Amino acid sequence: MAKGSKGGAGKSLVRATLAIHEPPIGSSTTPGGLIKTFNFDFNPSQLQLNRRAQWKSTPAAAVRNGTVPEFMGPEPREMTVEIFLDSSTKPSSNAVLKNVESLLDCCEVTAKSIAAKQPSPPWVIFQWGSFSTARFTAYVASVDVTYSLFGTTGVPIRATCRVSLHEVPTTVKGQNPTSGSLTAQRVHRVVAGDTLQSLAWREYGNAAVWRAIAENNGIDDPSQLRPGTELVLPAAEEVRL
Repeated sequence: MAKGSKGGAGKSLVRATLAIHEPPIGSSTTPGGLIKTFNFDFNPSQLQLNRRAQWKSTPAAAVRNGTVPEFMGPEPREMTVEIFLDSSTKPSSNAVLKNVESLLDCCEVTAKSIAAKQPSPPWVIFQWGSFSTARFTAYVASVDVTYSLFGTTGVPIRATCRVSLHEVPTTVKGQNPTSGSLTAQRVHRVVAGDTLQSLAWREYGNAAVWRAIAENNGIDDPSQLRPGTELVLPAAEEVRL
């Protein structure tokens, strides 16, 4: 597991994040409001990403060499990521304990979803700079925690969390689910001088809807918009102008 420094060259390093959202209400496949952005102190040294295609073969007595398989469709992506947590430089800190609890809470239903009578755990979006292949809406299928160091009071100060994410299927990127035509949704690479407000004005003609871009990309601090970051801009029909 990579254990990079927060100082020096580490200041320019793009950190991986896990945006934890409320589940959507109704039949929407867009995550709800942001609950928390889990910032990685140390970027993962590897990600395990897999996807399967489902095929079906129906045996037939009259066919000697087997029937031609029928394609049934792609299955959702799955990704496993290890998160290294360490506060050994501050033995009295409970930061590791709290961070582990926030990951474990991703397997618990949220209070808002219970109130809406649609109980569901949070939905999450993993993001690591411009690594778009690993960015998709998902639910946390499992969290396995290994504590490896403890403070004098017994509080864990080092842990490794193995988090399994399963994709939540959504409409095909760039297509309107009712007409099949292309929408205005696109990817924008941030350049120096960009702000969420300026992007909202250029894209939708209304700077006040910058929060839609922030929520779609798991951004909780607009002032930390870094050049080179890829943002997925929602389709105009998905934004409340």
